[in-house]
Amino acid sequence: MNSAALNLVLVSTPIGYLGSGRGGGVELTMRSLIKGLLSLGHNIILLAPDGSQLPADCAGAEIKHVSGIDQPSWQHQEVTAPVVIPPDGVLLGLWEQALEIGKSSDAVINFSYDWLPIWLTPRVEANLFHLISMGAVSQVMKTLIGDLSFSAPSRLAFHTYRQASDYDLAEPPTVVGNGFDLDQYDFHPKGDGPLGWAGRVAPEKGLEDAVSVAAALNNQLLVWGFIEDPKYASEVEATFPPGTIDWRGFLATSELQRELRVCRALLNTPKWNEAYGNVVVEALACGVPVVAYDRGGPGELITSGVTGWLVPPDDVEGMKAATSQISKIDRKECRRWVEEYASHDGFARRIESWIKGGMNAKKFSGG
Repeated sequence: MNSAALNLVLVSTPIGYLGSGRGGGVELTMRSLIKGLLSLGHNIILLAPDGSQLPADCAGAEIKHVSGIDQPSWQHQEVTAPVVIPPDGVLLGLWEQALEIGKSSDAVINFSYDWLPIWLTPRVEANLFHLISMGAVSQVMKTLIGDLSFSAPSRLAFHTYRQASDYDLAEPPTVVGNGFDLDQYDFHPKGDGPLGWAGRVAPEKGLEDAVSVAAALNNQLLVWGFIEDPKYASEVEATFPPGTIDWRGFLATSELQRELRVCRALLNTPKWNEAYGNVVVEALACGVPVVAYDRGGPGELITSGVTGWLVPPDDVEGMKAATSQISKIDRKECRRWVEEYASHDGFARRIESWIKGGMNAKKFSGG
């Protein structure tokens, strides 16, 4: 047991239970981090919506379930939309428990992109920390995060510098990247399979551009992910030749990597500023090169010409050309990058350093 063990409360996303796929990359981030923090000897209580489950290797964490209605997601609202919190929402239940348990814990780490926990930070006894999971898709969130960066910058962390640049921060950001349990991803040295795409199936993820590339190259595109917008999915499928898309659904990590690792390349086509790009790293962990728009987090994850190719945002023709050159990428370099920069144990150590540093910092200052 670590002599400097921390008692930590982790608060999950209020958008879907862990394992549903509705929480997007936050789900994978939390599971990887919990395993890493447990290996460092820390004590973990996880607060999560009813139905949430953790894998067997996270069994050392205590999980407390909270019932309630899902919180509306900011990414599907106008940037100027007001705050909406359902009176019987799971968000309120999560934070009611978090504040109570947090009184006797070293820190509470928030993984949700929500107004309430950030607003609470200077007003409560518990030590609240926030790993910001999205770019500035909401003006009210942008303002609140910017304000907290003046009064308590140590309470904020970001996945990438590009994500952090969306916000008006008082000082250079704490950037912690992300981490993955690499034992869950098998390296595949051959790249003779189809093209792949993974993510929530919703307009901001730009699936239509990836399908356009696959169709132009006479390739099939394997598509993994929770279909958040069925109407959008149907419209994309109807636009291209039948059979271009092979819908694979939302899969657990073990199943996803088994199918993903045979792909020739993963296409990453976001229409918004991705905070990180979990699927990019999952592909690289399997040895699969990535062709991505140079937008948001993926622009910091991919070394063009080494682990894949970066093309200008929304440049479908450029993506077609880059995908045609994917055989020039050494798949071993893809796996090597992940081992060096995105392991779950390295991520846990960065989070540990952030939390300990924040606990030692002056609690709040005027802004």
